[in-house]
Amino acid sequence: MSKATISTPNYLLDQAKRRLTPSINNFPGMGAVERRLLNTNWTPRKLADPPPDSGLKPVMGDRGLPVVGHLIEMMRGGPEYLQFLYETKGPVIFGDSPVLPGVAALGPDAAQVIYSNRNKDYSQQGWVPVIGPFFNRGLMLLDFEEHMFHRRIMQEAFVRSRLVGYVEQMDKVVSQVVAEDWVVNDARFLLYPAMKELTLDIASMVFMGHEPGTDHELVTKVNKAFTITTRAGNAVIRTSVPPFTWWRGLQARQLLENYFRERVKERRGKDGSDLLTVLCHTADEDGNSFSDEDIVNHMIFLMMAAHDTSTSTATTMAYHLAANAEWQERCRDESDRLGDGPLDIESLEKLESLDLVINEAIRLVTPVQWGMRRTVRDTELLGYYLPAGTNVIAYPGMNHRLPELWTDPLKFDPDRFTEPRSEHKRHRYAFTPFGGGAHKCIGMTFGQLEIKTILHRLLRRYRLELPRPGYKPRWDYGGMPIPMDGMPIVLRRL
Repeated sequence: MSKATISTPNYLLDQAKRRLTPSINNFPGMGAVERRLLNTNWTPRKLADPPPDSGLKPVMGDRGLPVVGHLIEMMRGGPEYLQFLYETKGPVIFGDSPVLPGVAALGPDAAQVIYSNRNKDYSQQGWVPVIGPFFNRGLMLLDFEEHMFHRRIMQEAFVRSRLVGYVEQMDKVVSQVVAEDWVVNDARFLLYPAMKELTLDIASMVFMGHEPGTDHELVTKVNKAFTITTRAGNAVIRTSVPPFTWWRGLQARQLLENYFRERVKERRGKDGSDLLTVLCHTADEDGNSFSDEDIVNHMIFLMMAAHDTSTSTATTMAYHLAANAEWQERCRDESDRLGDGPLDIESLEKLESLDLVINEAIRLVTPVQWGMRRTVRDTELLGYYLPAGTNVIAYPGMNHRLPELWTDPLKFDPDRFTEPRSEHKRHRYAFTPFGGGAHKCIGMTFGQLEIKTILHRLLRRYRLELPRPGYKPRWDYGGMPIPMDGMPIVLRRL
């Protein structure tokens, strides 16, 4: 029997906290406010006048509410709100927010220009005002030659021979946690926080060589710090004044830096197959390697990027498999053919139905909803004039729901990724959950292997059921999309 149980008082307290923590999503009456805002005609504003005789159009937009701009619509509606803008105002829109003014670049054509970045007009500095202070000099925040230099060294940590070792470690953690720590036959079991803890356990072992469960207090503290830093980018009050979110994010970043500095000191000159040790020893073909500070910055960024996106994807998949029994059976049949033996990359590659479900889950709920850039010089986007220094944001999360690209876009239909339908190929940039161009996610294969390992072990052991018939989660789009109720899922032993 599973040793784990749920304490009713703790559960009720957790649910009350989720409902009563003040946020744009759960303040009473916010739904009515959102509807009112969507029907408000704001005073139009121009980003800048195009140069005379350029034939370019000015980017138009508005300011929205004082101080918060359009944050309410964005955090509540996410991709739905952006689709509403795309359909009513076109692909290039100025959001003159006092917090972070920027241009929304909507649709696959805009995404193609920004991600392919042919003339190097767009830099990664668009991320800096949002996450720069918390993920300083992470790979995603570096540009051009410097980015390629760091990426070449880091690529060594993600070659296939290394991934083989990571899969073995992942499987060890997953098998233990899914079997022993997750609660069966209980509609109060919340999958999202359990999954977040699991992916952090995986990251702690694979990235830092921590055996699971050895240092629970430290791992919990680090996990909390990651959560705070990831959410801090959305702070309205963007100044380091306690007790506000931005200040809490900076405190958490400090904790992470101290933690990783100690780890780097420990790992220099030691052997090990964990990612941290690999980064301590790796050099490119010219013998260039990372400084201690580089490694600290990259580890903080990689840990955040790896465990948050995997948590989001695995949770969304589990929900859709619970809601679609025929897909759950189809995936379980493939897992049953693999059996309970140790996993390796070759066996995971045989789980083809899970690949389709991963794609469909990240299409419907895209973990990284936006791609932030900043113009390096005056340029144009789809015939609109963008001056140098403009923040430009592409929104793959919205492109993944456009009816001109996807049949019945809100329906869970993994077969849309199979031949001959191949809806993701209708436009080169129809489907970009991992970004595109030079900055395409370096850990993409790692993430897919991790998610398949988790779902394989889960499907071998349990039948996934919804907590009640017709249950649908609501998403909070304040950062990476998070299920507001923690995503209850019932695990039934097979």
